[in-house]
Amino acid sequence: MDLRTTCFERAIFFSWYCAIGDCKYCYMSTQTKFNKERLARRTTESLLAEVILCKKLGWELGFVSGGQGAYKKVEFLELLKKIKQVYGKKIWLNVGPISKLELIKYKPYIKGVVASIETINPKIHELVCPSKPIKPFEKMLVQAKKLGLKRGMTIIIGLGETINDFKLLRDFIKKYGISKIHIYGLNPQKRTMFENAKPPALEYQAEWIKRARKAFPRMDIQCGIWLDRTKYVSTLLKAGANSISKFPAIKYFGSQQAKEIKKQARLANREFKGTLTKLPKVDWDKEVDKLKLDKELKEKIRRKLKTYLKKMK
Repeated sequence: MDLRTTCFERAIFFSWYCAIGDCKYCYMSTQTKFNKERLARRTTESLLAEVILCKKLGWELGFVSGGQGAYKKVEFLELLKKIKQVYGKKIWLNVGPISKLELIKYKPYIKGVVASIETINPKIHELVCPSKPIKPFEKMLVQAKKLGLKRGMTIIIGLGETINDFKLLRDFIKKYGISKIHIYGLNPQKRTMFENAKPPALEYQAEWIKRARKAFPRMDIQCGIWLDRTKYVSTLLKAGANSISKFPAIKYFGSQQAKEIKKQARLANREFKGTLTKLPKVDWDKEVDKLKLDKELKEKIRRKLKTYLKKMK
């Protein structure tokens, strides 16, 4: 992997609804039954406007994700078609365990699937993800390999595991041919069991990345940071991360925190690809006009894109 450059990866979330809703670290577990029954889906135009921003600002599209059960299968297939068309290339998909039949349907639009494992320690996993067992993800990864799709995964550092659990992660990566991993640090959410927990230390998150890089020199490793952890970037990049995620880039575009990320990339001797601080000169109307979508949707995308750009300026 090229460790001379780095970039920001944006995950595109299509909803705030989850049919599971009981992962102990997740804010969705704090929602009332009434809210859980609402799909809380974003509009198609907001999603596609965000994809255009990723494309033109040099942000990688980390994956498309959202709560399980938010879309009917036919609706979701149509959404994937539109995202792939706007982005111009296939995407990573992170929507829970996917059946073989669904993988076959999605294959023209996705490059690979991401298994949200969260913690590799089986006892901790049973505690914090009681309704999201690992076995269905393992089955998905096996089927994805047979279909020639890439395999990725996410883990969250700080849920109670120790660095000794790295060997479990190493074995999992080898077994399922994981080519990309997202290593996040716990972001404690109010009203969850982790509300008063301390986020993992920088050195601890860096150690997981360092060991992953040593064990898998060619793997794509993404480090998740939060708004209050932008000064972590250089250390995590030096440990071996390829890219950065979890930064609220639209809301904080051009902010001091965004400038800090660019500074941290320099400290790690990395060229930062794309921009988090300065909007490029782009004919945004032209970008929308060339989309092969119906006129009404294009006008909605245009309006939403202008709203985003106004906020970023």
